[in-house]
Amino acid sequence: MKEDVFYGKGMVHVKKDYPDIYDAVVKLNEAAFTGSVLDYKTQKLIALGITAANSDDRAMKKQMMSVMHEFGATKDEIVDVLRVVLLTSGNPPFVKAMKILYDVFEE
Repeated sequence: MKEDVFYGKGMVHVKKDYPDIYDAVVKLNEAAFTGSVLDYKTQKLIALGITAANSDDRAMKKQMMSVMHEFGATKDEIVDVLRVVLLTSGNPPFVKAMKILYDVFEE
């Protein structure tokens, strides 16, 4: 697990000032992303779908970059996830996620 990937910017303060909470978040992340039944790539794609459904711009971008760089996910695999977001969460989160996807591929 890469520390700078699984948490938001505010966690740097938690890590410094409240290490017990930080350790709990690390353990929760390790418990959630096991790769034991569903492989880790699939779990990351699910996480992407959830962040997209929530319209969380920053988290979407981080999840997209993570699954692309760590697991070689293709644009088409990500679009398949976003198709489910369109079906379950509607057009606004889908369109936002598509914009972010194309921005990520242009970087």
